[in-house]
Amino acid sequence: MNMTMERIKTGIPELDNILGGFPAGKTILITGDPGTGKTIFGMEFAKSCCEQGIKTAYISTEESACDLRLQGKSFGWALESFEEKGTLKFIDITGKRAAEIKSALSISMDAQKGNFEDLIDNLPEGTRVLIIDSLGNHTSNLMSFEFRDRFDLLVYNLAIKGITALIILDSVTSKEFNDIALFSAYGAIQLMKKENPYTDRRERVMDIVKMRNTKTPIQLITYEIGPKGIELISASDVPPEP
Repeated sequence: MNMTMERIKTGIPELDNILGGFPAGKTILITGDPGTGKTIFGMEFAKSCCEQGIKTAYISTEESACDLRLQGKSFGWALESFEEKGTLKFIDITGKRAAEIKSALSISMDAQKGNFEDLIDNLPEGTRVLIIDSLGNHTSNLMSFEFRDRFDLLVYNLAIKGITALIILDSVTSKEFNDIALFSAYGAIQLMKKENPYTDRRERVMDIVKMRNTKTPIQLITYEIGPKGIELISASDVPPEP
């Protein structure tokens, strides 16, 4: 049940009908293979937060801010308008630009070595929502216990700051550390591609693995990446969150 917990709309109407939105001030994990729409999910959530007037930061470790803006335009999302209003901030720490971003935004290069909490030390003032896309670039050479300690500390610090976080893990990272991350995160959604035995076609499906304080469906939910973003197809079979 929703109880009195504050929720933030995901930007995917059918998913909001099921969950009531993501619990505010909590960390949600998104995992999935390439091509399942993890970044699109993150961007759609960021757009929704901005539309709700919530100051949002999007840390990108794999795609440049320019590429993300272009991807947003392909879905008709004018992300630049939110940047101009100050409700959205892209923090680009991709590849060779990491040193430049360190100087400009005071993000320590130690974050590249697995000190996840450094990613949130210098967020724009007033940030209430954070998307990290993805954490995989910061897990190189980490042992399981090191990842657990760092991830637990990241989740703890986000909670102390009252920040709602969407953390994306790539398929390689999620295979290695998925169980550890699942234990610490408040909620988790896995995006997958599966063969439909009845149609002999591949489909994208979403598994709401867990969402505390929320009634979640057991069945997988079919979705498509349409002209306006992620669209749930089989959501009508899932009862809405009361």
